[in-house]
Amino acid sequence: MKHFFEQLKSQLVDKKPFVAYRKPNDFVVKAVLQNSDDLHYTWDYKETGFVFAPFNAKNDTVLIPLDTLLTAPYTPEGNSNENTALPLNTFATPIAKEFHTKLVTSAITNLAKGKLQKVVVSRKIEVGCSKKSLPMFKAMLDKYPTAFCYLWYHPKVGMWLGATPEVLLKTENQRIETSSLAGTQVWTKDEVPEWKSKEKYEQKVVTDFIVNALENKVSNLKLSTVTSIKAGNLWHLRTRITGLMSNNLKEILLALHPTPATCGLPKKEAQAFILKNENYDRTFYTGFLGELNYSEENHRANARRNIENRAYTVNKKTTNIYANLRCAELKENKAFVYVGGGITIDSNPEKEWEETVAKSETILRIILK
Repeated sequence: MKHFFEQLKSQLVDKKPFVAYRKPNDFVVKAVLQNSDDLHYTWDYKETGFVFAPFNAKNDTVLIPLDTLLTAPYTPEGNSNENTALPLNTFATPIAKEFHTKLVTSAITNLAKGKLQKVVVSRKIEVGCSKKSLPMFKAMLDKYPTAFCYLWYHPKVGMWLGATPEVLLKTENQRIETSSLAGTQVWTKDEVPEWKSKEKYEQKVVTDFIVNALENKVSNLKLSTVTSIKAGNLWHLRTRITGLMSNNLKEILLALHPTPATCGLPKKEAQAFILKNENYDRTFYTGFLGELNYSEENHRANARRNIENRAYTVNKKTTNIYANLRCAELKENKAFVYVGGGITIDSNPEKEWEETVAKSETILRIILK
Protein backbone atom coordinates (compact mmCIF):
# COMPACT_ATOMS: atom_id res chain seq x y z
CA MET A 1 0.00 0.00 0.00
CA LYS A 2 2.90 2.34 0.79
CA HIS A 3 4.34 1.75 -2.68
CA PHE A 4 0.95 2.61 -4.23
CA PHE A 5 0.83 6.07 -2.62
CA GLU A 6 4.52 6.68 -3.32
CA GLN A 7 3.83 6.25 -7.03
CA LEU A 8 0.95 8.73 -6.81
CA LYS A 9 3.24 11.18 -5.09
CA SER A 10 5.80 10.75 -7.89
CA GLN A 11 3.11 11.55 -10.46
CA LEU A 12 2.32 14.78 -8.60
CA VAL A 13 6.01 15.73 -8.37
CA ASP A 14 6.47 15.03 -12.10
CA LYS A 15 3.18 16.83 -12.92
CA LYS A 16 1.77 13.84 -14.77
CA PRO A 17 -1.94 12.99 -14.84
CA PHE A 18 -3.44 10.24 -12.71
CA VAL A 19 -6.64 9.15 -11.03
CA ALA A 20 -6.84 7.04 -7.88
CA TYR A 21 -10.15 5.53 -6.86
CA ARG A 22 -12.07 2.86 -4.99
CA LYS A 23 -15.47 1.50 -5.94
CA PRO A 24 -18.31 1.29 -3.39
CA ASN A 25 -17.98 -1.53 -0.83
CA ASP A 26 -14.72 -2.67 -2.39
CA PHE A 27 -11.41 -3.45 -0.69
CA VAL A 28 -9.15 -2.67 -3.63
CA VAL A 29 -7.89 0.79 -4.52
CA LYS A 30 -6.83 1.45 -8.11
CA ALA A 31 -4.89 4.13 -9.97
CA VAL A 32 -4.48 4.96 -13.65
CA LEU A 33 -1.17 6.70 -14.35
CA GLN A 34 -0.50 8.60 -17.58
CA ASN A 35 3.05 8.51 -18.94
CA SER A 36 3.02 12.10 -20.29
CA ASP A 37 1.30 15.39 -19.51
CA ASP A 38 -0.63 15.39 -22.81
CA LEU A 39 -4.32 16.28 -22.65
CA HIS A 40 -6.45 13.52 -24.20
CA TYR A 41 -10.17 13.53 -24.96
CA THR A 42 -12.74 10.99 -26.03
CA TRP A 43 -15.53 11.70 -28.49
CA ASP A 44 -16.76 8.24 -29.44
CA TYR A 45 -16.21 6.43 -26.09
CA LYS A 46 -14.47 3.53 -27.79
CA GLU A 47 -11.09 4.09 -26.11
CA THR A 48 -9.90 2.39 -22.94
CA GLY A 49 -9.10 4.52 -19.92
CA PHE A 50 -10.63 6.72 -17.25
CA VAL A 51 -13.07 9.41 -18.40
CA PHE A 52 -13.86 12.73 -16.69
CA ALA A 53 -16.79 14.57 -18.28
CA PRO A 54 -18.19 18.07 -17.56
CA PHE A 55 -21.78 18.98 -16.69
CA ASN A 56 -22.25 20.67 -20.05
CA ALA A 57 -22.25 17.83 -22.58
CA LYS A 58 -21.19 20.30 -25.30
CA ASN A 59 -17.74 20.52 -23.67
CA ASP A 60 -15.02 17.91 -24.13
CA THR A 61 -14.63 14.75 -22.03
CA VAL A 62 -11.09 14.24 -20.70
CA LEU A 63 -9.53 10.77 -20.98
CA ILE A 64 -6.62 9.43 -18.98
CA PRO A 65 -5.40 6.50 -21.13
CA LEU A 66 -4.69 3.20 -19.45
CA ASP A 67 -0.90 3.59 -19.68
CA THR A 68 -0.30 2.09 -16.25
CA LEU A 69 -2.87 0.50 -13.93
CA LEU A 70 -2.01 0.04 -10.25
CA THR A 71 -4.03 -1.97 -7.75
CA ALA A 72 -3.57 -2.49 -4.04
CA PRO A 73 -5.64 -3.95 -1.21
CA TYR A 74 -7.16 -1.36 1.08
CA THR A 75 -9.13 -1.89 4.27
CA PRO A 76 -10.72 1.20 5.91
CA GLU A 77 -8.96 2.16 9.12
CA GLY A 78 -10.55 3.35 12.33
CA ASN A 79 -14.06 4.62 13.02
CA SER A 80 -15.75 6.49 10.20
CA ASN A 81 -17.68 8.73 12.65
CA GLU A 82 -20.30 9.37 10.01
CA ASN A 83 -22.76 10.81 12.52
CA THR A 84 -20.30 13.38 13.83
CA ALA A 85 -21.68 16.50 12.17
CA LEU A 86 -19.96 19.79 11.62
CA PRO A 87 -21.78 22.89 12.92
CA LEU A 88 -24.53 23.37 10.32
CA ASN A 89 -23.81 26.99 9.52
CA THR A 90 -20.02 27.02 9.74
CA PHE A 91 -19.74 28.05 6.08
CA ALA A 92 -23.32 29.13 5.48
CA THR A 93 -22.92 32.89 5.19
CA PRO A 94 -25.99 35.16 5.09
CA ILE A 95 -25.04 36.31 1.57
CA ALA A 96 -24.72 32.73 0.31
CA LYS A 97 -28.02 31.79 1.95
CA GLU A 98 -29.84 34.79 0.48
CA PHE A 99 -28.61 34.05 -3.04
CA HIS A 100 -29.44 30.36 -2.86
CA THR A 101 -32.92 30.79 -1.42
CA LYS A 102 -33.67 33.39 -4.11
CA LEU A 103 -32.42 30.95 -6.74
CA VAL A 104 -34.72 28.24 -5.34
CA THR A 105 -37.64 30.69 -5.29
CA SER A 106 -36.98 31.59 -8.92
CA ALA A 107 -36.92 27.89 -9.82
CA ILE A 108 -40.24 27.32 -8.06
CA THR A 109 -41.75 30.28 -9.96
CA ASN A 110 -40.69 28.70 -13.26
CA LEU A 111 -42.10 25.37 -12.13
CA ALA A 112 -45.44 27.01 -11.29
CA LYS A 113 -45.56 28.49 -14.80
CA GLY A 114 -45.18 25.01 -16.26
CA LYS A 115 -41.79 25.77 -17.84
CA LEU A 116 -40.04 23.12 -15.75
CA GLN A 117 -41.02 19.86 -14.09
CA LYS A 118 -37.90 19.73 -11.93
CA VAL A 119 -34.59 21.57 -11.79
CA VAL A 120 -31.42 20.96 -9.79
CA VAL A 121 -29.79 24.13 -8.48
CA SER A 122 -26.42 24.24 -6.77
CA ARG A 123 -23.84 26.46 -5.13
CA LYS A 124 -20.08 26.65 -4.71
CA ILE A 125 -18.39 27.00 -1.31
CA GLU A 126 -14.86 28.35 -1.02
CA VAL A 127 -12.84 27.27 2.03
CA GLY A 128 -9.21 27.40 3.04
CA CYS A 129 -7.42 24.06 2.75
CA SER A 130 -3.98 23.38 4.22
CA LYS A 131 -4.11 19.58 3.85
CA LYS A 132 -2.31 17.65 1.14
CA SER A 133 -4.38 15.81 -1.45
CA LEU A 134 -3.15 12.24 -0.79
CA PRO A 135 -3.91 12.27 2.98
CA MET A 136 -7.36 13.67 2.18
CA PHE A 137 -7.94 10.85 -0.29
CA LYS A 138 -6.93 8.30 2.39
CA ALA A 139 -9.32 9.90 4.87
CA MET A 140 -12.10 9.71 2.31
CA LEU A 141 -11.46 6.00 1.75
CA ASP A 142 -11.82 5.43 5.50
CA LYS A 143 -14.91 7.56 6.04
CA TYR A 144 -17.00 6.61 3.03
CA PRO A 145 -16.65 2.87 2.27
CA THR A 146 -20.03 2.78 0.45
CA ALA A 147 -19.20 5.63 -1.97
CA PHE A 148 -17.11 5.85 -5.14
CA CYS A 149 -14.09 7.75 -3.78
CA TYR A 150 -11.56 9.34 -6.10
CA LEU A 151 -8.67 11.77 -6.49
CA TRP A 152 -8.26 13.03 -10.07
CA TYR A 153 -5.36 15.16 -11.33
CA HIS A 154 -4.25 16.65 -14.62
CA PRO A 155 -1.71 19.53 -14.63
CA LYS A 156 -3.56 21.19 -17.55
CA VAL A 157 -7.03 20.84 -16.02
CA GLY A 158 -6.80 20.73 -12.22
CA MET A 159 -7.40 18.46 -9.24
CA TRP A 160 -10.71 17.05 -8.02
CA LEU A 161 -11.64 14.98 -4.98
CA GLY A 162 -14.97 13.27 -4.38
CA ALA A 163 -17.10 10.61 -2.71
CA THR A 164 -20.14 10.13 -4.91
CA PRO A 165 -23.05 7.80 -4.13
CA GLU A 166 -24.58 7.78 -7.61
CA VAL A 167 -23.96 5.25 -10.38
CA LEU A 168 -24.66 6.70 -13.81
CA LEU A 169 -24.01 3.55 -15.84
CA LYS A 170 -22.39 0.14 -15.50
CA THR A 171 -21.85 -2.28 -18.37
CA GLU A 172 -20.60 -5.83 -18.64
CA ASN A 173 -20.31 -6.82 -22.28
CA GLN A 174 -23.82 -5.99 -23.58
CA ARG A 175 -25.56 -5.85 -20.21
CA ILE A 176 -26.15 -2.40 -18.70
CA GLU A 177 -27.22 -1.22 -15.25
CA THR A 178 -28.12 2.23 -14.02
CA SER A 179 -30.11 3.62 -11.10
CA SER A 180 -32.38 6.48 -10.26
CA LEU A 181 -31.15 8.09 -7.05
CA ALA A 182 -33.14 10.99 -5.61
CA GLY A 183 -34.73 12.21 -2.40
CA THR A 184 -32.55 13.13 0.57
CA GLN A 185 -32.78 12.79 4.35
CA VAL A 186 -30.11 13.26 7.00
CA TRP A 187 -29.06 9.94 8.53
CA THR A 188 -29.71 9.50 12.25
CA LYS A 189 -28.48 6.42 14.09
CA ASP A 190 -31.11 3.71 14.70
CA GLU A 191 -33.79 5.60 12.77
CA VAL A 192 -35.45 4.30 9.61
CA PRO A 193 -36.20 7.06 7.07
CA GLU A 194 -39.81 8.02 6.46
CA TRP A 195 -40.29 9.35 2.94
CA LYS A 196 -42.78 12.08 2.13
CA SER A 197 -44.58 12.65 -1.16
CA LYS A 198 -42.03 15.28 -2.27
CA GLU A 199 -39.09 12.83 -2.09
CA LYS A 200 -41.12 9.96 -3.60
CA TYR A 201 -42.23 12.14 -6.50
CA GLU A 202 -38.69 13.43 -7.07
CA GLN A 203 -37.38 9.86 -7.26
CA LYS A 204 -40.18 8.73 -9.57
CA VAL A 205 -39.42 11.60 -11.97
CA VAL A 206 -35.82 10.39 -12.25
CA THR A 207 -36.92 6.77 -12.80
CA ASP A 208 -39.42 7.74 -15.51
CA PHE A 209 -36.79 9.84 -17.30
CA ILE A 210 -34.29 6.98 -17.40
CA VAL A 211 -36.87 4.50 -18.67
CA ASN A 212 -37.98 6.91 -21.42
CA ALA A 213 -34.37 7.72 -22.36
CA LEU A 214 -33.41 4.06 -22.69
CA GLU A 215 -36.52 2.35 -24.06
CA ASN A 216 -35.46 2.77 -27.73
CA LYS A 217 -31.75 2.23 -27.05
CA VAL A 218 -31.71 -0.95 -24.96
CA SER A 219 -33.73 -4.15 -24.87
CA ASN A 220 -35.09 -6.25 -21.99
CA LEU A 221 -35.50 -3.21 -19.71
CA LYS A 222 -36.25 -4.15 -16.07
CA LEU A 223 -36.82 -2.15 -12.87
CA SER A 224 -36.25 -3.14 -9.25
CA THR A 225 -38.39 -2.07 -6.31
CA VAL A 226 -37.59 1.28 -4.69
CA THR A 227 -35.20 0.97 -1.73
CA SER A 228 -33.56 3.30 0.79
CA ILE A 229 -29.76 3.47 0.65
CA LYS A 230 -27.30 5.23 2.94
CA ALA A 231 -24.50 7.38 1.51
CA GLY A 232 -22.25 9.07 4.05
CA ASN A 233 -24.51 10.90 6.50
CA LEU A 234 -27.51 10.88 4.14
CA TRP A 235 -30.34 8.60 3.02
CA HIS A 236 -31.57 8.41 -0.59
CA LEU A 237 -34.22 6.51 -2.55
CA ARG A 238 -32.98 4.25 -5.35
CA THR A 239 -34.38 2.10 -8.18
CA ARG A 240 -32.07 -0.21 -10.16
CA ILE A 241 -32.65 -0.38 -13.92
CA THR A 242 -31.11 -3.04 -16.19
CA GLY A 243 -31.16 -3.90 -19.89
CA LEU A 244 -29.12 -4.99 -22.92
CA MET A 245 -27.32 -2.63 -25.32
CA SER A 246 -26.12 -3.12 -28.90
CA ASN A 247 -22.68 -1.44 -29.05
CA ASN A 248 -24.21 2.03 -28.54
CA LEU A 249 -22.45 3.11 -25.34
CA LYS A 250 -22.00 6.75 -26.40
CA GLU A 251 -25.66 7.04 -27.40
CA ILE A 252 -26.77 5.67 -24.03
CA LEU A 253 -24.42 7.91 -22.02
CA LEU A 254 -25.54 11.05 -23.83
CA ALA A 255 -29.19 10.05 -23.40
CA LEU A 256 -28.72 9.71 -19.63
CA HIS A 257 -26.43 12.70 -19.01
CA PRO A 258 -27.25 15.01 -17.40
CA THR A 259 -29.95 13.16 -15.47
CA PRO A 260 -32.90 14.72 -13.62
CA ALA A 261 -30.92 14.06 -10.44
CA THR A 262 -28.12 16.38 -11.62
CA CYS A 263 -29.97 18.75 -13.97
CA GLY A 264 -33.77 18.48 -14.16
CA LEU A 265 -36.66 18.03 -16.56
CA PRO A 266 -37.22 18.77 -19.35
CA LYS A 267 -33.46 18.38 -19.75
CA LYS A 268 -32.91 21.20 -22.26
CA GLU A 269 -35.01 23.76 -20.37
CA ALA A 270 -33.57 22.79 -16.97
CA GLN A 271 -29.99 23.10 -18.22
CA ALA A 272 -30.76 26.49 -19.76
CA PHE A 273 -32.15 27.69 -16.40
CA ILE A 274 -29.03 26.47 -14.59
CA LEU A 275 -26.58 28.08 -17.01
CA LYS A 276 -28.46 31.37 -16.86
CA ASN A 277 -29.20 31.63 -13.13
CA GLU A 278 -26.41 29.91 -11.20
CA ASN A 279 -23.66 32.45 -10.61
CA TYR A 280 -20.75 30.15 -11.48
CA ASP A 281 -19.56 27.52 -13.96
CA ARG A 282 -20.05 23.97 -12.66
CA THR A 283 -17.29 22.60 -14.94
CA PHE A 284 -16.97 18.94 -13.81
CA TYR A 285 -19.46 19.07 -10.92
CA THR A 286 -22.53 16.98 -11.89
CA GLY A 287 -20.57 15.63 -14.84
CA PHE A 288 -19.49 11.99 -14.78
CA LEU A 289 -16.34 9.93 -14.34
CA GLY A 290 -15.12 6.36 -14.30
CA GLU A 291 -13.66 3.32 -16.05
CA LEU A 292 -14.23 3.08 -19.79
CA ASN A 293 -13.99 -0.24 -21.69
CA TYR A 294 -11.77 -2.13 -19.26
CA SER A 295 -10.96 -5.75 -20.10
CA GLU A 296 -11.34 -8.29 -17.32
CA GLU A 297 -10.80 -12.03 -17.06
CA ASN A 298 -12.97 -14.40 -15.07
CA HIS A 299 -11.63 -17.85 -14.27
CA ARG A 300 -14.48 -20.31 -13.81
CA ALA A 301 -14.57 -23.99 -13.06
CA ASN A 302 -15.92 -26.05 -15.93
CA ALA A 303 -18.99 -28.00 -14.82
CA ARG A 304 -18.70 -30.70 -17.50
CA ARG A 305 -18.12 -34.08 -15.84
CA ASN A 306 -15.53 -35.27 -18.36
CA ILE A 307 -13.30 -32.22 -17.80
CA GLU A 308 -12.97 -32.34 -14.02
CA ASN A 309 -10.69 -29.97 -12.11
CA ARG A 310 -10.12 -27.75 -15.14
CA ALA A 311 -10.96 -24.09 -15.51
CA TYR A 312 -11.75 -21.84 -18.41
CA THR A 313 -11.28 -18.10 -18.92
CA VAL A 314 -14.07 -15.72 -19.83
CA ASN A 315 -13.06 -12.31 -21.14
CA LYS A 316 -15.43 -9.43 -20.57
CA LYS A 317 -15.46 -5.70 -21.26
CA THR A 318 -16.72 -3.45 -18.48
CA THR A 319 -17.52 0.23 -17.99
CA ASN A 320 -18.26 1.80 -14.60
CA ILE A 321 -19.40 5.43 -14.68
CA TYR A 322 -20.50 7.59 -11.72
CA ALA A 323 -22.14 11.00 -11.48
CA ASN A 324 -19.70 13.54 -10.02
CA LEU A 325 -21.47 14.54 -6.80
CA ARG A 326 -20.16 15.30 -3.28
CA CYS A 327 -16.97 16.69 -4.73
CA ALA A 328 -14.47 19.52 -4.47
CA GLU A 329 -11.91 21.17 -6.73
CA LEU A 330 -8.53 21.70 -5.06
CA LYS A 331 -6.47 24.79 -5.96
CA GLU A 332 -3.28 25.60 -4.05
CA ASN A 333 -4.43 26.40 -0.48
CA LYS A 334 -8.16 26.50 -1.26
CA ALA A 335 -10.97 24.03 -1.89
CA PHE A 336 -14.15 24.72 -3.81
CA VAL A 337 -16.95 22.46 -2.58
CA TYR A 338 -20.01 21.90 -4.79
CA VAL A 339 -23.50 21.05 -3.48
CA GLY A 340 -27.02 21.19 -4.85
CA GLY A 341 -30.52 19.79 -4.66
CA GLY A 342 -33.53 18.96 -6.78
CA ILE A 343 -36.32 21.54 -6.80
CA THR A 344 -39.96 20.61 -7.42
CA ILE A 345 -43.18 22.59 -7.08
CA ASP A 346 -43.44 21.47 -3.43
CA SER A 347 -39.93 22.61 -2.47
CA ASN A 348 -39.34 24.95 0.45
CA PRO A 349 -36.41 27.40 -0.07
CA GLU A 350 -35.33 27.26 3.59
CA LYS A 351 -35.31 23.46 3.65
CA GLU A 352 -33.50 23.31 0.30
CA TRP A 353 -30.82 25.56 1.74
CA GLU A 354 -30.47 23.30 4.79
CA GLU A 355 -30.16 20.26 2.49
CA THR A 356 -27.17 21.79 0.71
CA VAL A 357 -25.58 22.52 4.08
CA ALA A 358 -26.04 18.86 5.10
CA LYS A 359 -24.64 17.59 1.79
CA SER A 360 -21.58 19.84 2.04
CA GLU A 361 -20.49 18.00 5.20
CA THR A 362 -19.38 14.96 3.17
CA ILE A 363 -16.43 16.87 1.71
CA LEU A 364 -16.00 19.54 4.39
CA ARG A 365 -15.32 16.79 6.97
CA ILE A 366 -12.42 15.59 4.85
CA ILE A 367 -11.01 19.06 4.22
CA LEU A 368 -11.38 20.47 7.71
CA LYS A 369 -11.04 17.61 10.21
